[in-house]
Amino acid sequence: MSDKPRTFPLTLDSLAGKPSRQGAAPAKAWVATPQTATQNAAQSAARNLRAPYGAAPVAAPQRQNPLVSDAVRRAMVARVAKQGVRDQVVLDALQAVPRHLFMDEALASQAYIDASLPIGHQQTISQPYIVGRMIEVMRNGGSLNKVLEIGTGCGYQARVLSLVAKEVYSIERIKPLHELAKSNLRALRVSNLRLQYGDGMLGLPQAAPFDGIILAAAGLEVPQALLDQLTIGGRLVAPVGATLQRLQLITRVGKMEWTSETLEDCHFVPLRPGVI
Repeated sequence: MSDKPRTFPLTLDSLAGKPSRQGAAPAKAWVATPQTATQNAAQSAARNLRAPYGAAPVAAPQRQNPLVSDAVRRAMVARVAKQGVRDQVVLDALQAVPRHLFMDEALASQAYIDASLPIGHQQTISQPYIVGRMIEVMRNGGSLNKVLEIGTGCGYQARVLSLVAKEVYSIERIKPLHELAKSNLRALRVSNLRLQYGDGMLGLPQAAPFDGIILAAAGLEVPQALLDQLTIGGRLVAPVGATLQRLQLITRVGKMEWTSETLEDCHFVPLRPGVI
C-alpha cells in the first residue's frame, strides 16, 4: 500500500490505485466557480463542520451575515418538516450542511429559501424540501450502506447523503460541475463520498449493487441500467416526465421484478445521456 496521501472526496480512480486526471478547466459561469467554491469549502473545513455517518451533526458557528446564519438554516429545516419530511436523520443532515457554501456568494442570501437555484450550465441546486423528501423516501426509516446519486451538480445533495449513508457514489456528466463539486467538497474531507465524471444513465456497475439510487434529473423513464444496479429490496427515487413531472419510487422486489409508486409532482432539469 502506498503512503501517498489521498485527496477527498476520493475518486474511483484513486480507489483502484490509478492516478486521477488533473487540470480540468474550472467552470466559467458567474453563478458558481471552482475558485469561489474552494474558498467556501476552506472556510467550512476551518470551522470543523464535518460530522461522520452515525455521529451527531456539528452545527456551524454563526456568520456575520444573518441571512446565512444557523438560525436561518434551522428555520429552513423547520419548513421542510412542516411540508411533511419526518425522518429526523434526514432533518439533522439538512441542518448540518451549510447550503450557502455550495453556491456563489452572490446567491448566498437566497440559500435557505425553499427553491432551486442556478449553479451554472443550465443546472440547479435542488430545493431543500425535495432533497429531504427524496432521501427520506429512499431511506424508508432503515439504514443505507451504499447509495448512488445521478447528477452531482454542486455537491450539496451528495454531502447531505454522506450523513445518512455509509458509502455514497455520485456521477456528474458536465465536467465543470464535476470539478466544482470536487472543489466544494475537497476541504471537507468527506471520506465516505466518491465522485465520478461520467454518463449517469449508465450508472456505476463497478460499484453496484446499491441499496438506494437517487436521480437529480428527470427522464421520460428510468434507465434499465439503473434498475439493474439496485440490490433486492433497494429503492430508487427519480423524477419522471417531460413538461409534467412526477416523483417515482421504484423498489426492486426480485431478480427481474420491480414495483413502482407515484408520489407527487416535481420539477427537475432533463436527464441526458453522454458527457460534456
